[in-house]
Amino acid sequence: MPSTARAAVLTAPKQLDIQTFALPSIGANEALVRIEACGICGTDYEQYDGEYHPYFPTIPGHEPLGVIAAIGPQAQQRWGVNVGDRVAVRSRYGCGSCAACEAGTYRQCNDGGGYGFTGSDRQPGLWGGYADYLYIASHSTLRKMRDDIPAEVAVMYNPLGAGFAWGVNTPQLQADDRIAILGCGQRGLCAVIAAREAGAGQILITGLAKDEYKLGLAKELGADVIINVEADDPVSAVLDETQGGAQVVLDTTPYAPQSITHAVGMAARHGRVVLAGLKGRRAVPELFSDDVIHKELTLKGVLGVDLDSFEQAVQLIESEKYPLEKLHTHSFDVTEAERAIQTLAGAFPDEQPVHIAIVPKP
Repeated sequence: MPSTARAAVLTAPKQLDIQTFALPSIGANEALVRIEACGICGTDYEQYDGEYHPYFPTIPGHEPLGVIAAIGPQAQQRWGVNVGDRVAVRSRYGCGSCAACEAGTYRQCNDGGGYGFTGSDRQPGLWGGYADYLYIASHSTLRKMRDDIPAEVAVMYNPLGAGFAWGVNTPQLQADDRIAILGCGQRGLCAVIAAREAGAGQILITGLAKDEYKLGLAKELGADVIINVEADDPVSAVLDETQGGAQVVLDTTPYAPQSITHAVGMAARHGRVVLAGLKGRRAVPELFSDDVIHKELTLKGVLGVDLDSFEQAVQLIESEKYPLEKLHTHSFDVTEAERAIQTLAGAFPDEQPVHIAIVPKP
């Protein structure tokens, strides 16, 4: 094992610098993971842009997958893993002293932190997945994964977990429910998979004209209806296709506050609207609360992935039931992290990004 690791450090908005960190000594309750891949999502761009969780310096990357390089004896017993095991790492870690941590529900801990969002000026520095190695604090959640699945596929546990959390578990999607998914990015596509697994009666998904590839992929993954919002009014299209509205509407679109108005408009009476796409604090235009009242809608905001959804995602990946490899379009080395984020954000028109990962080169 080397003595140092490379990492891409966010030092200011839109400024990633490659730095070198010493690998830390590992205590009895800790571990060190050699990164195989770290997924990139829209939140990474919002962090890079300075609109979300703007703390500097930070090593981004909250979707890490890797191999245990070192582990303490108590951590080994608690997590049931050993050196050489591949693990998926949940993004949230706990403080270890509150009631939530005592119950093992680190996601409810108010005093813990998140991988990819903890400052690299906090020892031992390696708190994010855009690096060769990741330090694992004692109150973290790991899940052993099969090591014969390509890393670029195995690392999809986070977007797929979001598909289950946002599209199925939070709105309590029932078999035969109609679901409209706004946005055909990686999480929108993963919500299609989760909804199909849950037995949804009809799955609709929206996108732009430039999203032709993604919309075609959505159809292959189980969507019944695809809607180009630049060619058709999305609310009218959903109401027509569902003959009255969708029981569940999931908004995954970033920076597009109009989609919240659309979601309310296309929801059926007593429907459940789940808001997942961050809008950068942009105001929602033409949203009339009377529509929410008259339809008796439930609006729910979601952030992150709960443990049950995380487990569902890992199990589905290991089942190899879906062609998840078709979602992965780009891999970049740690030194190319800035290019990776810009690619996901659509900075290069000739690219067709869906799922992108940092994959450290040896």
